[in-house]
Amino acid sequence: MNSETPVFSSRIWAVGALCRAVADALESRFNPVAVRGEISGFSRAVSGHCYFTIKDATGQIRCAMFKRAASLLDFSPRDGELVELRGRLGVYEARGDLQLVVESMRRAGQGALFEQFLRIKAQLEGEGLFDPEHKRPLPVQPRAIGVVTSLGAAAWHDVVTALQRRVPHIPVILAPAAVQGAGAAPALVQALQQLYARSALSDLPADPPVDVILLVRGGGAMEDLWAFNDEQLARTLALSPVPIISGVGHETDFTIADFVADVRAPTPTAAAEMAAQPLQLWRDALDLLRERLDSAVHRHLDRQAQRVDTLAARLGRPSSRLAAHRLVLERLAQQLQSDRSQALREHRQQMARRAERLHQVVHRSLEQRRGVLARAQLRLQLLDPRLVLERGYVWLTDEAGQAITSAQQLHPDQVVQATLADGQAQLMVRGQPRAH
Repeated sequence: MNSETPVFSSRIWAVGALCRAVADALESRFNPVAVRGEISGFSRAVSGHCYFTIKDATGQIRCAMFKRAASLLDFSPRDGELVELRGRLGVYEARGDLQLVVESMRRAGQGALFEQFLRIKAQLEGEGLFDPEHKRPLPVQPRAIGVVTSLGAAAWHDVVTALQRRVPHIPVILAPAAVQGAGAAPALVQALQQLYARSALSDLPADPPVDVILLVRGGGAMEDLWAFNDEQLARTLALSPVPIISGVGHETDFTIADFVADVRAPTPTAAAEMAAQPLQLWRDALDLLRERLDSAVHRHLDRQAQRVDTLAARLGRPSSRLAAHRLVLERLAQQLQSDRSQALREHRQQMARRAERLHQVVHRSLEQRRGVLARAQLRLQLLDPRLVLERGYVWLTDEAGQAITSAQQLHPDQVVQATLADGQAQLMVRGQPRAH
């Protein structure tokens, strides 16, 4: 025999047969079996079957718990929980993996990670970091929104998409950081401190300060989210100069960061929606205010026109009064003609004096009425908006026809429409407008 020829046993196994043989050996040697360990990677399939790993400091075993056994559980298993399992050890032949088919599960106490979570939570809660009086209201319309998350995470895409839809005019400042792993917590602390520095900037259009910060990450197991339970991260969040919204994991996931933040959002998208009121809401409010202003101006003009009509009615027609006085004069003249000549001369003199006085009275009355009418007409003319434009003022509107009432609405090279007393012109903004 050639010394290089390998020596095989007398039996050559088929792979499946060998797996079944190992399974039979495990069945006869160990089953039924009870094991104690910590849950990791727990998931529930649509079918109702549950899959997870049971582990301790020195090893781990894949586990499957089928729907019938899972329906008998009196609690919802979570990653990090310490449990006791009873079941049958075997081989999952499709992969050749050692597998424990779990027939029952009960809590054996809380896992190491969960116990550490409770310890940190109790300590910080005792120091007052979770107190409601420390929670600040969110700004209605922030000048800039800061975001702390991983640049490649789906949470960043969700936040950007939501903000672009709701408030595309508000700048979004990303401070990228790892959100999982050993170095994630220090990276999150550094990213927050970068945004804290941005919150102290001057209010310039080109470099607005951050008024609210979103701390976001997608869902995962307790191990995946553990960076957000870091004590130093919690203390850094408590020192934030601006409100913080925590949107870490799914709605059922809770971290220490959620308790310290001013507001907890169930998802990253919900955190973005909480950060600012949508732009359309403000546009609707402005439209409503414009309608109210227009209505108030029209009502004022109507009231002034009614006053003018009332004053004109009070003046009446001077011709009717003159006609009445002429009738009186005619009757007096007829009476004078019947008197004797001496009396006629006296009456004529008396009538002449009366006529003169009457003329003066009528003249003064007419002058007074004309003066009242002229003043009323002048007050009405002063309400004409064109008089404002004739004094050198200009009505400015933007490209959409919206009124420009503040220098903050202008930017360099912007084209605006100017309405003057005798026409319109297009103007271009040169330089950076400054508000007084």
